Amino acid sequence: MAADNADELEPTIFSAVITPHRSLGNIGFLVLMIVFGGVSFISGLAFLLMGAWPVFGFFGLDVALLYWALKLNYRHADAYEEVRVTPSALTVRKVSHRGAVREWVLNPLWVKLDKVSHEEFGIERLLLVSRGKHLVIASFLGPDEKASFAQELGNALSEAKRGVFLPSS
Repeated sequence: MAADNADELEPTIFSAVITPHRSLGNIGFLVLMIVFGGVSFISGLAFLLMGAWPVFGFFGLDVALLYWALKLNYRHADAYEEVRVTPSALTVRKVSHRGAVREWVLNPLWVKLDKVSHEEFGIERLLLVSRGKHLVIASFLGPDEKASFAQELGNALSEAKRGVFLPSS
C-alpha cells in the first residue's frame, strides 16, 4: 500500500502515448471501397460482355484483397506505446495490436537517448540505451515527429537527472 501511495506522490515529468498514424478514416474507407468496387465492376462487366468472363472474377478478387488489406491495416492501428518519466523511473509500455503488453522500467539517471539519423530523411530510429542494452521507441512516428519527441523526452530526462524537489509542508 505504501508503494502505491509513493507512486501517486511522485510527479510525472513527461508522459506520452504514441499511436500509429492513420490517414484514411471510416468515411474515406467507405468511399474508397465504393469507388474502387464500382470501377472494378464496370471494368469487369465490359470484359464479360466481350466474352472474357474469367476476367470478371479477377476484378472482384481485387476488391476483396483491397478490403482485406485495409482491414488488416486498421487492426494494427490498435497498437500503441506509452512513455512516462518520473524522477525515479522511465517507464516504456508497448501494447501490440493483439493486446500483448511489454513493459520496461529504467532508471532515468542511467538512460541515454540515442538517435540514428539519415542525412536526407532525418531521424530514423530513437533508442533508449541503459547498461549496454538498447530499446527502440517511437517507431510509429515520422522523422519530424521523432525529432520533436526526442527533444521533449531529452528535456524530461535532463530534469529527472537534475532532481525534482517537492515543497515541504
